[in-house]
Amino acid sequence: MTQTKSSDLEVVASFGKSQPIGVSVSSDNRVFVSFPKKDPYLFGLTEIVNGERVAYPNKEWNETEGDYKKLFLNVQDIYVDTKDQLWVLDSKPASSGSIFGSDGKDKKQEGQFKLVQIDLKDNKVMSVFTFDDLDKSKSGLNDVRVDTEKELAYLSDPGQAAIIVLDLKTGKTRKALSQTKFTLAKEDIVLSYNGHEMRDKNGNPFKSNVNGIALTKDNKWFYFKPINELNLYRIETKFLADSTLTQDELIAKVENMGEVGVTHGLVADKEGNIYLTTSLDYSVRRLTPEGKLEIVVQDPRLLWPDSLGVGSDGYLYFSCAQMQLLPQWNNGKDLVQDPYQVYRIKVL
Repeated sequence: MTQTKSSDLEVVASFGKSQPIGVSVSSDNRVFVSFPKKDPYLFGLTEIVNGERVAYPNKEWNETEGDYKKLFLNVQDIYVDTKDQLWVLDSKPASSGSIFGSDGKDKKQEGQFKLVQIDLKDNKVMSVFTFDDLDKSKSGLNDVRVDTEKELAYLSDPGQAAIIVLDLKTGKTRKALSQTKFTLAKEDIVLSYNGHEMRDKNGNPFKSNVNGIALTKDNKWFYFKPINELNLYRIETKFLADSTLTQDELIAKVENMGEVGVTHGLVADKEGNIYLTTSLDYSVRRLTPEGKLEIVVQDPRLLWPDSLGVGSDGYLYFSCAQMQLLPQWNNGKDLVQDPYQVYRIKVL
């Protein structure tokens, strides 16, 4: 790459060889970062305090052994809602449902999933949802957004190519827009970096069905797309929340927002901008409420920019997961550039 580094890009924290995935920010600009359970593993969920990782909400939840309902197995995504509740998606899919591919070790036929609600006022766990009615042999829950108005959680499930709607009052789930053109990866889109296609040892290209999702702060619009897809889609949450609508009726309510390219994480800010990260050109973009697609930052350090959070301080915070540099996509060679980092840039 010949791009120059952006002077506006700030490093929030560095993590050595520990891969950050989820990022979210509270109303008073506390920064939370999650890590999948792979070596070197320190904690699954952390708060960044003075640039350092602190186990959150405590060390007990970050223990490596015990009751899986009381500790983190593999924290995939985190989200602070409009009521300053931190939602932690603990997702350990079966190999068939994982976008990370099989590591050859896990022979489990079913995944394990839970969603943990933590009140940031007192750092206490309020509730744990265990997705008892989910198809755990196929599911690969990836991202979560919470509609505080309707008391619903919306989750992307690339394993089932569906949006999962979780009723926070009953704990029951249902699938929406499953196996549709809006949620399925496009087979002809293969990610490529410096002329090297992202394929596993068997030649299979990386692909992910519906993955990145965003919910506007007024809880009105839900945005979503697969990674291997160029167009962004949205639907009004009143339709997503309506369990009486048929699949065809729901499909008719989806709006095509146009081409935004291959993207990973999505998040909305208070002004209705939708931020999108992309690894192909090392950038973060935003789609304005007027429909204009703008580059927020482009920098050679943005190696698979992934999850994002927007603080009340006007900064956009995001992780860089370096997925395309992991051994499984490079004939067993680890090409990761240490240290993994979380960045921020002023956007509002």
